[in-house]
Amino acid sequence: MIEKMSKYSFILLPSGKEGFLEKLQELGLVDITRSEKPVDERSSELFDRIAARKLLISDIEKGSDYTLRLLQESLAALRAEAGSIRVWGEWDREALARTGISLHFYCVPAKKYNPEWEKDYAIQIVESVGNCWFVIAGDKAGFPVKELPAPTKDLAVLEADISRLEDDERNYRESLEARKAELPALRRELARMEEDFSRALASAAAEGAAEGSLCVFEGFAPSEDDASLREAFDAMDIVWFAEKASVEDNPPISFRNNRFVKMFELLTDMYGRPAYNGFDPTPFIAVFFLLFFAFCMGDAGYGIILIIIGWLLGRGEGMKDLSPLVMTLGAGTVLVGFFFHTFFSMDIAEWGIFAPIKGIFLPSKIAGYDGTMILSLAIGVLHLCLAMVIKTVVATKQRGFLGSLGVWGWTLLIVGGVAVAAFALAGVLDKEITQLAVIVLGVVSGAGIFLFNDIHRNPLANIGSGLWETYNTVTGLLGDVLSYLRLYALGLAGAMLGKAFNDIGAMVLGDGSSFISWIPFILIVLIGHVLNIAMAALGAFVHPLRLNFLEFFKNSGYEAAGRNYNPLKKQ
Repeated sequence: MIEKMSKYSFILLPSGKEGFLEKLQELGLVDITRSEKPVDERSSELFDRIAARKLLISDIEKGSDYTLRLLQESLAALRAEAGSIRVWGEWDREALARTGISLHFYCVPAKKYNPEWEKDYAIQIVESVGNCWFVIAGDKAGFPVKELPAPTKDLAVLEADISRLEDDERNYRESLEARKAELPALRRELARMEEDFSRALASAAAEGAAEGSLCVFEGFAPSEDDASLREAFDAMDIVWFAEKASVEDNPPISFRNNRFVKMFELLTDMYGRPAYNGFDPTPFIAVFFLLFFAFCMGDAGYGIILIIIGWLLGRGEGMKDLSPLVMTLGAGTVLVGFFFHTFFSMDIAEWGIFAPIKGIFLPSKIAGYDGTMILSLAIGVLHLCLAMVIKTVVATKQRGFLGSLGVWGWTLLIVGGVAVAAFALAGVLDKEITQLAVIVLGVVSGAGIFLFNDIHRNPLANIGSGLWETYNTVTGLLGDVLSYLRLYALGLAGAMLGKAFNDIGAMVLGDGSSFISWIPFILIVLIGHVLNIAMAALGAFVHPLRLNFLEFFKNSGYEAAGRNYNPLKKQ
């Protein structure tokens, strides 16, 4: 939910500005209206110092590792080259050159070496363990084996180069460890610089008043902190005023949600925060994004893999904050995958162990159609109906009941129509009551749509506007409902692709009597499902996000018109 904010105005002498801002930083609750870029010489200097410090930290963290990797790669290349020529040993290249005799180098498996070659060529065997390494001196015309490249460096030179690089690597590792030991101090210094920079930006936003003799600040803080803030402000040498923030003040938006919903706030922030008089879509995104994601993955086995990945993310530092979200998405996928009776693209409904609970699985056919397809459309209709109800509630809150009769008309027509149809199909309503309900809904909603969509406008203009809105709504709503078929399509594609890998692996395995056949079977199934999980997870993230950002937001009237709550605080 959107947290209520209080608006504060502060008046103080310029000499007390820095101390006042430092105290606000310690409180860490007040979002001061301030510039977001250097606006004077001091903030510009701080900005440059922060950029330089960040570059130094990045160089130590990444650049040094890159240099070390280059040294290791060069050392590995030299060792490989030395290993390839070590078998040939050492010889006097200058003396050989003076004789005019050329050497040709060969290697063949020991079993394939033919002693008859020695009758036609001057062959000297160098080593014969596993492979036979030999040299032909002089003419090698017609020899049936492909010649190896001749060594271009002496082994002693290569070993000297290897020893030098090993020393360089060892010395660099020692210097690297010393530089990394500086990181904590550098990060603390960077945090202090960022605090000073944030304070400088806030200071630059102060408006001069009373011919430059006073400074006036404006800020916002959550209303639930009013008591503690007022006590703190009373202790400061300032004059301050407080009032409840209004929409016209454009206060920053802060969410107050439980732990489950808070995980999904990053998705809301990808689109943008709502206006102050709007609504927080995060609770609805939390439920439906989780459901849609699990629907697209649709495999209990894949859900287990996601839980493991989320757990591993929590053990590290870089993406630790994503761990709860990934594990939650994995748990949802396990539940939905079990309902779809799918485990690594295998149908667990056919397993005897699940025979007693087979009735809770999703039926393959509903009313003669694919059960997953019908379910995806039903979820889509529910999602859109919820969006329209939310739109009606928000419109009534913002414009009053009389100012939102048009919205009420469409909500009664569509949501009421869906409810009546559902009860009729379930047999709760008989034919006569259903007909009466349809007539009442049609008359009441028609009045709101065509006659009272704007009570301050000419009725004829309302009729024309209602007809145009009817065309847009009917055509748009049909497309919106059909968009939810992507849930069915993505789930089906992932299941079919996973099954294809299973079938290919089974074909390779055969009856399983051969141990060798198990190796390609495991590789095919493992690599196939890894690729399938990666592609399915990508689609399961993008498309549910689209259904929330486009279909749901459009039909709920959501607008991202707010700004994030960013209080002045210590790092």
